[in-house]
Amino acid sequence: MDEYTKVRNKLVHLEAQLELRFSKLTDNITHAQEPLAQDFAEQATQMENSEVVDFLGNFTRNELRQIKQAIIRLDSGDYGVCVNCGQDIAPERLAALPFVDKCIGCAKMAERG
Repeated sequence: MDEYTKVRNKLVHLEAQLELRFSKLTDNITHAQEPLAQDFAEQATQMENSEVVDFLGNFTRNELRQIKQAIIRLDSGDYGVCVNCGQDIAPERLAALPFVDKCIGCAKMAERG
């Protein structure tokens, strides 16, 4: 199996895991399995939990977007190239985070704003 196939399979596997997680989070936030409690204090607790679940859902949605973009870059031949500076992304960085689109230098600059 060549490197392209390995990376693509890894990304597709991550995508499937995150899709499942996102589905569960969505069910939780919409109370699909269990409606809100009648008790006001219990509702308040459920709403606080919903805020945490909503944060996790947004984080998961962002990761899914990054993975889908990485698959597109992989298929187009642009995978592993920084979208900001055009330099190669370090293989160690891609091994740790296979969906990143910036080299470490550009990622640090983006964090500083």
